Amino acid sequence: MVSAEEQLYSDIPPTKLRNKEEKFKPAKTSRFWLWVASMFFFNMLQNRFFAFRYKGAEEAVEKDVPTILFAPHCNWWDGIVLYNITHRIFHREIRLMIEELNRFPLLRRGGGYSVNKKSPQSAMKALQYSVDVVGDMRNMLCIFPQGIIRPPHYRPIEFQTGLAYIAQNAVKRYGKVNLVPVAIEYCFFRDNRPEVVVDFGKRIELSNDQPLNRKDLTHMLEQALTQTCDNQAYTISHGEVSKYNILFKQHLKWYRRIEQRLKSIDLPPVAGV
Repeated sequence: MVSAEEQLYSDIPPTKLRNKEEKFKPAKTSRFWLWVASMFFFNMLQNRFFAFRYKGAEEAVEKDVPTILFAPHCNWWDGIVLYNITHRIFHREIRLMIEELNRFPLLRRGGGYSVNKKSPQSAMKALQYSVDVVGDMRNMLCIFPQGIIRPPHYRPIEFQTGLAYIAQNAVKRYGKVNLVPVAIEYCFFRDNRPEVVVDFGKRIELSNDQPLNRKDLTHMLEQALTQTCDNQAYTISHGEVSKYNILFKQHLKWYRRIEQRLKSIDLPPVAGV
C-alpha cells in the first residue's frame, strides 16, 4: 500500500478532495504588496538557483493585445517562475488561477485568484473572472491548463477545456487574443546548483475570423505546448544555452573560482609521457 508521503501525484484536484464550499476570491493587489511579492519571489529564486535563462520573449507579446501564457505544471516553483516572468520580463501584473488559494490567502495580494473544482458552477466563476482580467493590459493571465500537477516531462500533455473557454470568450469580447506556450525546465549544467530555463513558444493569434470549436482549439494548444517543450529539451540536451537571455546569474563560489583558475594553468609536459 502506497503511503500519503509516497503518493506524489493525484488525479483528483485538491478542492474535490477537500469537498468544501469555498467562496470565490479575486485578486486583490496594491502597489505595496506587489513590491513585497516581487522582492520576495525574486530572492527565493536567487537563493536556490544559479541562473535564470529565457528566450523568445521579444516575439511572445504583442502590444495592446490581450495575452495568455500557458505552461505545464510539475512543481510549486512554476508559479514563482511565472510571477517573475510577468513582473521582471514583461513588466505587468500576474493574474494566476490558484486552486489552493484558500490555504494561502496572502497570494491574492500578488495577483492570485481562487478556483474551486468541486463543481462546474464553482469553477465557472474563475473562468469568467479570467475573461474579465485578461483584457486589462496592465495584467498578464497565466494558466496551467492541465488542471493538475503532473510529473516533469509527462506525456501526453492533455488539457482541460478551461483555457479554450477563456480564449474563445476573450476573442468575442476583445476581438483578438494571443496565447503563448511556455516551457519551464529546472536543470543542472556545469554548476553545483540548478538553473531555471524558460522558452517562449510561437505566439498563437486568435481573432473573430478564426472560428474553432473548443475541442479543436484545446487540441491545437496541447500540440503547441508539447512542441515548445520538446524543442526546449532538444536545445538543453545539446548544451545550446548561449542564445538565452539572462535574468540573473550568480557569481561562482570560491571553490569554483579556484577550479576555473587551475584549469587555466598550462602545466609543462612530463618527461617520458
